[in-house]
Amino acid sequence: MFKYLTILVLLLSTTTLRANASDYAYFGFEPDIVTNYVAVKKKMGYVRLTVELMVEGDNLTIVEHHAPLLRDAIINIIGQQAEAKVKSMKGRAEIQLQCEEQVKDLLIKETGKPLIKKLLFTQWLDN
Repeated sequence: MFKYLTILVLLLSTTTLRANASDYAYFGFEPDIVTNYVAVKKKMGYVRLTVELMVEGDNLTIVEHHAPLLRDAIINIIGQQAEAKVKSMKGRAEIQLQCEEQVKDLLIKETGKPLIKKLLFTQWLDN
């Protein structure tokens, strides 16, 4: 009996995992984000990045509605970064986390919920 119960629990848990994975959609900012950052010796550098938001549930339309506000927040964060941070892998990870937190905060202010699970930089080009 225990053997059958274990199999039933495993089957139910894998079904639940599949259902949870399909509860997300992705929103990509179009066009890619292109902005300046603070470079060495007071010259400006630029970065071009593709940003995707992992959106929870059926909230894609709501996130799309707030896209201009979210895009502006991401551009402002990147524009305040130093060249060393923009060009390092660790720095990019920190920038990504900062952008994710800011986007969630803005969505909470606008809708009462964070609506996104994750913010991803899927492409990053800098000079």
